[in-house]
Amino acid sequence: MEVKLHDVGEGMTEGEIAHYLVQVGDHVTTDQPVVEVATDKMVAELPAPVSGIVKEIIIPVGQTVQVGTTLLHIEASNASDMPVAVTPEASPAPEPASVAVTAPPVQVSPAKRVLATPYTRKIARDHGIDIETVTASDPSGRVSEDDVLRFVQTATAPQESVAPIIEEVTYQETSPETIPFRGIRKQIAKKMTQSLYTIPHVTHFEEVDMTRLLALRAEWKAAGRNINVNAFFIKALIVALKEYPVFHAKLDEANACIRLEQDFHFGMATETPDGLMVPVIRHADQLSLTELHEQLVALQQRAQNGALRAADLKTSTFTMSNVGPLGSTGATPIINYPETALIAFHKTKKRACVDENDQIVVRSMMNLSMSFDHRVADGATAVAFTNRFVSLIEHPTTLLLELI
Repeated sequence: MEVKLHDVGEGMTEGEIAHYLVQVGDHVTTDQPVVEVATDKMVAELPAPVSGIVKEIIIPVGQTVQVGTTLLHIEASNASDMPVAVTPEASPAPEPASVAVTAPPVQVSPAKRVLATPYTRKIARDHGIDIETVTASDPSGRVSEDDVLRFVQTATAPQESVAPIIEEVTYQETSPETIPFRGIRKQIAKKMTQSLYTIPHVTHFEEVDMTRLLALRAEWKAAGRNINVNAFFIKALIVALKEYPVFHAKLDEANACIRLEQDFHFGMATETPDGLMVPVIRHADQLSLTELHEQLVALQQRAQNGALRAADLKTSTFTMSNVGPLGSTGATPIINYPETALIAFHKTKKRACVDENDQIVVRSMMNLSMSFDHRVADGATAVAFTNRFVSLIEHPTTLLLELI
């Protein structure tokens, strides 16, 4: 039985072989994960279509192949495991020696596969740990990153300290350390390169006085309503995008038109243990501030736990990135192709400013940077767009009136 690369979601056409979960000769059961495949959005596990013995692994780890490519062969344990409607393919016949099975198949009792995310499995592999031997602390039986690390600590005996031997030191050149360039990292590189080589990027910088908005959030928090600042950003962006829809669009060169998006699906650029991900909040314009806050928190938790679902990564129409908590004060973000703009928010810092009465006052100021596609918009339009956004954030009561 051939195990082929199939579409795991979002109409994928190709994928990279990230890791095989089995070896030649292993016994597998129906629906047992046998290989991890990386796309530009996720790492997915492909299951075994039948129970049997892994006879051959065809595609090596790190290679990118098209959907429909045969990855490995599994010899079914018995005829009942085979699908009913299967058209035989011209494939090499198994060696005659493999027919003479000396051990009864019924004696093979495969253990129940441990539940764990691809990232947790990677940590176990990096430490040389068989994840099947790790005990899960979660009642559901899912092994977490902490479970693996605790296992490593208890399994590793403390080393005795050895007094250093003083001797003449000789130096020699050391070869560079290499790390694999594949999986999510390779897919991120592919998408970033596509964006930069396709879209003529221009980045516009602006600053925002966050003082009033932070005061409003503090007042609401004291009243028991803690709303993530990104929820306010999204609402202000929706107002501005409706007035300047060219930044909420996709350029269709084949049909010589710019397609203005009608649904507001916000991509949230997020750093995860597996690399950069862009989980999406769908129909953000139909959500209240509280609902936006709840979805933002849920997406962030799933991203950090390596538990993002395929539905969380469906195509966005506009992407934002809040790198302020990381300490960033400025950047030139790369557009999430094929969108036409991306806005990044940076660290909020207290600065001495001159107010409308020429008095020096302390204000909470934040920088923002917006990259846009110069094929579909000009600098003046970008300035007008960010001015509208800044006005709404600096006067949050005006923003709330827009939401009524």
